[in-house]
Amino acid sequence: MGLIAEQDRTYLQDEFDRMEHPVRLVLFTRESDCQFCRETRQIVEELTSLSDNVQTEIFDLQADAEHAQALGVDKAPAIVLLRADNEPSDYGIRYYGIPSGYEFSSLVEDILMIGRGDSGLQAATREALADLKVPVHIQVFVTPTCPYCPRAVHMAHQMAFESPLVHADMVEAMEFPDLAVKYDVMGVPRIVINEETHVEGAVPEPVMLQAVLEAVEQKA
Repeated sequence: MGLIAEQDRTYLQDEFDRMEHPVRLVLFTRESDCQFCRETRQIVEELTSLSDNVQTEIFDLQADAEHAQALGVDKAPAIVLLRADNEPSDYGIRYYGIPSGYEFSSLVEDILMIGRGDSGLQAATREALADLKVPVHIQVFVTPTCPYCPRAVHMAHQMAFESPLVHADMVEAMEFPDLAVKYDVMGVPRIVINEETHVEGAVPEPVMLQAVLEAVEQKA
């Protein structure tokens, strides 16, 4: 039985077919001790079955360790989104954990963003990100039942798309409890920027940008 409803399949097929650039979903699974790898693979395969503009590669985190290391992936399930025409472009967009429930919409929005070639961010945000001089790592902790989390995830990924210095991860808190404990995740979305700066909730774009700039200032 498919995970994507028939009416959603029709809509997504039309949207994907209109994209200017093909998108590749690189999935890393793990043979042992991976609760949602099978379901994550099903989501990726169903999405790629809808259009030639959405492609997939599937690797095992342990057997294909060299490839995982090249993409900076150290846990599974993990999805890396790449632009697939010419040489694949890595925008630093990562999903750690299954993108199910409300988070499925984040994955779709990210595919469309890369396929259209536009982050959709405000001009002031684009200008500020263009002036970054040091790397920024954003982690957005989520759960599948959180209706506010997709906004935070997509905004972090928009920033990663816009700037080569920004790397942004969605982290499903229940699948990676060690990270949830490390970063004191008591509610979601919880946004962690460069390990030290924390933002609670799905904040507006200017607030998120300010948090990024503050994290950069602390690191400088």
